[in-house]
Amino acid sequence: MERGDRLDIDDGRALFASPDLLGVGWMADQVRQRRHGRRATFVFNRQINPTNICVLSCKFCDYATKEGKANAYVLSEKDILDRLSPDLREVHIVGGLYSKWSFDDYLNVLRVIRKAYPQIQLKAYTAVEIDFFARKEKTPIRAILQRLKDEGLVCLPGGGAEIFSERVRKALFPFKIGWAKWSEVHRTAHELGIRSNATMLYGHIETIDERLDHMMKLRDLQDKTGGFLSFIPLAFQPGQTGIVERQTSSIDDLKTIAVSRLLLDNFDHIKSYWVTVGEETCSMALRFGADDVDGTILEERIMHAAKAQTPVGMARDRLVRIIREAGCIPVERDALYEVVKVFGVEPETVLTGTV
Repeated sequence: MERGDRLDIDDGRALFASPDLLGVGWMADQVRQRRHGRRATFVFNRQINPTNICVLSCKFCDYATKEGKANAYVLSEKDILDRLSPDLREVHIVGGLYSKWSFDDYLNVLRVIRKAYPQIQLKAYTAVEIDFFARKEKTPIRAILQRLKDEGLVCLPGGGAEIFSERVRKALFPFKIGWAKWSEVHRTAHELGIRSNATMLYGHIETIDERLDHMMKLRDLQDKTGGFLSFIPLAFQPGQTGIVERQTSSIDDLKTIAVSRLLLDNFDHIKSYWVTVGEETCSMALRFGADDVDGTILEERIMHAAKAQTPVGMARDRLVRIIREAGCIPVERDALYEVVKVFGVEPETVLTGTV
């Protein structure tokens, strides 16, 4: 690493196998500091989940349901707008695949928000949703993405394929897209100038080699397109699925974040997602390679349907505290990682530019 050599999958195996957690974390922290100094970022955002009704039945998901069930819902335009405020920087929109909605209904979610709050950036719809829209409309993925961009979309969230393993896909979500389609959606988005993010769901039935293969696939795609903003490891929330008895350990969380920082040398940002790892681990992860903690979210339904133990939303002040506890300088950003405000500087300084 000190020579600047690129790590390979064997290096990844060695890092995961190492008993020296602090040593692995120190190496990842050196990489983070070279890129970002002492700064760590967050966004003042809101998550909107328009509906939990979904045509899929994935074994790992406690969020989705079927129409007619007591817990099924579809948000109205008023419901959506009531959840927003003018000081938000980003709206993160993901939800179920609802067969009764047309693509225009999904587009209308963006239209309604953009009309009421044109200053809020729109991050919307996973690759799974976009593939669903394309099949439902019998329209190429490129055309779907262009229409979303025309309605104000600035970037895609990173979810959808969970982990790029056919073995795991067949076992847990056989009707959901895998790597081939997920990568097609993101590659096409990048070609259209739409930035995106990438996630990895870990801590269920996947192996370490499957985690590493997932990271290397993303690194290869980033080499080709340069379109990814961040990588977000998501700790699996067992909920009522019965897939595993308990959530993976904080040690595993920290090592996964550190290894991702060391392997994903072409990703600018590695996220410690407080919703899945909790506030304390999230803060520690900022010294294990992570440089971002996501955002306020305010209402998160998907992980909390799986009994995530974190708060449903988090105030800006608490995120600032989490970052300061790690010895980092809090920086508020927007959806594209442009700097909004640097905290901890007297007086607080409003800046323009990138983190």
